[in-house]
Amino acid sequence: MILACFWASTATAGSAGPTAAAPPRVAVDVGHTLAEPGASSARGRSEFAFNLEFAVVLAATLRAEKISAQEVNFDGTIGSLAERPAQARGSDFFIAVHHDSIAAEYLQFWDWDGEEASYTTLKRGFGIFVSRRNPDLAGSLRCASAMGAMLRRAGFAPTPWHARKHQPADADNGVWYYDNLVVLHKSTFPGVLFEAGVIKHREEELELLDPGRQARMADALATGIAACLMVRGRSARE
Repeated sequence: MILACFWASTATAGSAGPTAAAPPRVAVDVGHTLAEPGASSARGRSEFAFNLEFAVVLAATLRAEKISAQEVNFDGTIGSLAERPAQARGSDFFIAVHHDSIAAEYLQFWDWDGEEASYTTLKRGFGIFVSRRNPDLAGSLRCASAMGAMLRRAGFAPTPWHARKHQPADADNGVWYYDNLVVLHKSTFPGVLFEAGVIKHREEELELLDPGRQARMADALATGIAACLMVRGRSARE
């Protein structure tokens, strides 16, 4: 909450005193849909269910920081990838919430609740993607690095796995280039795709379901986003 006062008021040139500032607006997009729910976790839960649960926590945390949170695809019925940034038009920042999986060749199998399920022991941790096709790459990178740094400070570790396929943007903070992500390059404002963790990893899957961990992760993300947007707003005024 230490950044909340920044959004409460701001002095304008030639004014008699502070005037109310419009809070920044962040679009929180729930990845996948009810019809196409994405990957399944090690225990058979859909990625969409993970995405929605965390997006709800993140949106509430942003609002607590006096940041307006615009909900995108919270009902799981959005029609297309391009519609996601279109619905977020007018936002200052876009974050697509996802949870990660792993390629089939790296999976192992176990019995879960009487059925065969797949899992991995090779990959865990968060990842943040930016697109060089986004019209504000500098803003996207600044926010992505701020988010990754705050996550690491809060005790979360990025996965190095993405180095196999993606060029690093800020590998220390878990930021990678993924240029062809439609939700990022169709945006007219800075944005990232955030992978909160690997749901195919049996231990991390359970951690991702923990409300306390969700709250800590959302707080780290909100703090990073708020700091980034504060810098962006200051630069725009100078």
